[in-house]
Amino acid sequence: MTPEPQPGPAPQAAIGHVYLIEDEAAVRRSLALLLQLHGYTTSEYASAEDFLHGPPAPGAPACALVDIRLPGMSGLALQARMVREERAPPVLLMTAQADATVARTALLQGASDFLEKPIDPAELFPAVEAALRADAAQRLARAADEQLLARFASLTRRERALFDGITSGRQVREMAEQFGLANAELEAHRARLMEKLQARRLADLFRLRFRMDDRRTTR
Repeated sequence: MTPEPQPGPAPQAAIGHVYLIEDEAAVRRSLALLLQLHGYTTSEYASAEDFLHGPPAPGAPACALVDIRLPGMSGLALQARMVREERAPPVLLMTAQADATVARTALLQGASDFLEKPIDPAELFPAVEAALRADAAQRLARAADEQLLARFASLTRRERALFDGITSGRQVREMAEQFGLANAELEAHRARLMEKLQARRLADLFRLRFRMDDRRTTR
């Protein structure tokens, strides 16, 4: 049985959003109140299907606290599905039974953490904080990728060819011959390219190339 919420600090501005996916209404309500008393906002769902029907996208970092044993789709199945979703929040799984095999499966599938019922607030809050920090980092990384894609989309065909040549290690003279430019003209084009990509040094262009290559291989 989940412990009754203990008195905590007065409600404050939301510091994160927690999706509660738990079929026992009393447990769900108790956890929601406990989290709200500590400044979090919550959304409650009685099943995985209810959650998948259309959870809102909060502006604050978010995580999902999911019971493993749910009617219909299980918590593990929901977690596996969320891991495949690029923008899904981190998942914390909870169960009333200590099961090393289930815990191992959950963590191997990418769960942020695994909590046993009755939920101990001393374990709950650090786990939620870690999940929210991970979501905040993911959001920043996605924003950086979107900005990077936008900068690349603004390049002309010649600028992309120049970028590919530079980051492939080709020599200035070789590229100047390819584009029919004098060395000084090529350097001017390179300077404009770096300005467009917000690269201060040549090494920044290589880092951008590595990030683009990594993004292509992980999609």
